[in-house]
Amino acid sequence: MSEHDLIRALKAGDSTALSIVFERHSNQVYRLAVSLLHDEQQADGVVQNTFLSLIKHIDSFEERAKLGTWLYRVAYNECMSRLRKAKPQVDIEAMQEDDMIPACIIDWQSIPEVTITSHEALEQMDKAIQALSPTLRAVFNLRDVEELSTRETAEILGISESAVKVRLHRARLALRESLSNYFQEYTN
Repeated sequence: MSEHDLIRALKAGDSTALSIVFERHSNQVYRLAVSLLHDEQQADGVVQNTFLSLIKHIDSFEERAKLGTWLYRVAYNECMSRLRKAKPQVDIEAMQEDDMIPACIIDWQSIPEVTITSHEALEQMDKAIQALSPTLRAVFNLRDVEELSTRETAEILGISESAVKVRLHRARLALRESLSNYFQEYTN
């Protein structure tokens, strides 16, 4: 069933269409929520609220964006709302570019692939990703994990494409810095 047909069926109140949309998009919404909130129970709540919002607001959906993009946007907003309630966030836009220059740079090509893909290394990579601020982590996950385009990521996050590029660059630099410290012993 095409997306346009699904949207038409959703607007008509078809529960089968809702099941199809849930099946297609719930895992991605859940992964985004877990990556931002670090809490599976809250992520479940985000998924639930996202799809409740779909049911409630489908009549006003104008199809200017893909349905999946709209669902990501709703989920992202829900996550950020929960994070704001939990604690104040640092404004990453206020950070100076000089603060993002890695102190330690590693030649990644000199590290054996077996080392980079080891269980311990993958755990270190996951820790480094989780240590990113929610705004950087969201861009990194949408672009590099979910493989969405810059344009789609910008639509989901409600920021410009250039802001997506800057945040992705900062996220990658922060990850490179964090992982360089871990992998430094393999280059000596």
